[in-house]
Amino acid sequence: MTNSKDTLNKQFGLFELDQKDMNSSPIRQFGVWYEQALRADLIHPNAFTLATSTTDGKSSARVLLLKDFDQNGFVFYTNSLSKKGSDLSHNPYAALCFWWGKLERQVRIEGEIEKVSSDEADEYFASRPRGSQIGAWASEQSSVINSREILDQRYAEFENKFKDQAVPRPPYWNGYRLIPNAIEFWQGRDNRLHDRIRYTLKAQGDWVVERLAP
Repeated sequence: MTNSKDTLNKQFGLFELDQKDMNSSPIRQFGVWYEQALRADLIHPNAFTLATSTTDGKSSARVLLLKDFDQNGFVFYTNSLSKKGSDLSHNPYAALCFWWGKLERQVRIEGEIEKVSSDEADEYFASRPRGSQIGAWASEQSSVINSREILDQRYAEFENKFKDQAVPRPPYWNGYRLIPNAIEFWQGRDNRLHDRIRYTLKAQGDWVVERLAP
């Protein structure tokens, strides 16, 4: 395999990140960057890596899509019987990482996990495309299957089961909210001297803002 050294060693430097220009709230600051990512013609700007771990410290990571965020936290949805669902059930702490390469930006978020309310999950599930709703029933996420045909067959069975009616939310399909206690904004800079600004939540509810060495 060959790679261009120039490609692998690409220098950053589109933007700078100055602490004095940042919002006192990391959620509002995330909102500013998120809106810029939405306008930057990125593929799935709401994609992030979710890192979880078992109670004995075995970590795993995968890419999901952010569905909502506000002062209460960052919301995503998944099958609670999946690997990540099992991890979150036994160890309700996780980390998110957004990478917006076109903007040379990264956001890392750490915190505690809670499930969203059933009403909130029902409302979001009802807004999904019908095919995705049926797919949630058809896929026993993270379980071993012998062939693609089995998955297609299960999809057809549930498509027939819910014919001419609304598709209900599966009892194992839930929403999760990460309540942040640390959020770091990373801006690529020349010579690998990147800008890193971290917000850390203190016990009294205030955010402490600090610059980190790259």
